[in-house]
Amino acid sequence: MVNTRGELVPYICPECRSKNIIHDDESGETICSNCGLVIAEPNLDTGPERRAFTQTERETRTRVGMPLSFSLYDKGLSTVIRIGRDAYGRELPLKTRKQMLRLRRWQNSCGVHASVDKNLAQAMAELERLSERLHIPSPIQETAAVIYRKALKKGLVRGRSISAIAAASLYAACRLTQAPRTLRELASHTPIDKKDLAKYYRLLVRVLDLRMPVANSQLRVPKIAALAGVGEETQRMAVEILREAERLKATSGRNPMGLAAAALYIACLENGENRTQKVIADASGVTEVTVRNRYKELKEILGNGGMR
Repeated sequence: MVNTRGELVPYICPECRSKNIIHDDESGETICSNCGLVIAEPNLDTGPERRAFTQTERETRTRVGMPLSFSLYDKGLSTVIRIGRDAYGRELPLKTRKQMLRLRRWQNSCGVHASVDKNLAQAMAELERLSERLHIPSPIQETAAVIYRKALKKGLVRGRSISAIAAASLYAACRLTQAPRTLRELASHTPIDKKDLAKYYRLLVRVLDLRMPVANSQLRVPKIAALAGVGEETQRMAVEILREAERLKATSGRNPMGLAAAALYIACLENGENRTQKVIADASGVTEVTVRNRYKELKEILGNGGMR
């Protein structure tokens, strides 16, 4: 037994003050062997009732629903009425199925009734669509949903396009998490112009006081290398080039995507992988002039500073 100070002390029967205490493993009770007083009853086990060894078994054997999700307009708390079978898997009679169908129609019609709910439903659907198109993972989508909810609470969506604010929120989430997604990529999947998208993004950063981290050019290398078909060894060399350039204070004020493209181009030349500046530029989304200028700057700086 543990006292209030966290010290382990032996059980003492409060009835006869005996220390002959036994614990019944089958019933879980603690009993005094002298007078037979039940001192403690078994505690409830709040753990799972079945063992699970894999993630699939945990998902199939759990009895709780999905966790709260900000990417759903109702955070996943709404009721879903299904038609066809009951909880035991038995098929419902025709009369009950018709009744469930009417109930589901009423549920769908009255589920989204407030203007805020309608706004969130449309915005979350747009976020999901953009995330699927751009292959953005769910944690970043959740961050974008939180940013949009804050913007809605601040009144930034009023009088503006819901799709534009949703796309700007997703771009802000990518910037916060250092995900290599550009404004041009988001604008290519939305009817919003790139300039308008950048304007809404700056609005979110200013009003919501978002602290954006400094863009890291090293995180852009794998994306460009995958699109250009560059090997793993060349990617590692490009990252080392960028680290050396950062040590020599040569990356400040430069486009991180352009720096990553130039470093990857230098690494391709060093490793003998034939990749032209046009191929690297198309994979990175910058112009050949940018790749050429950053290439000359890196060669000059690394030539004077040396590679460690």
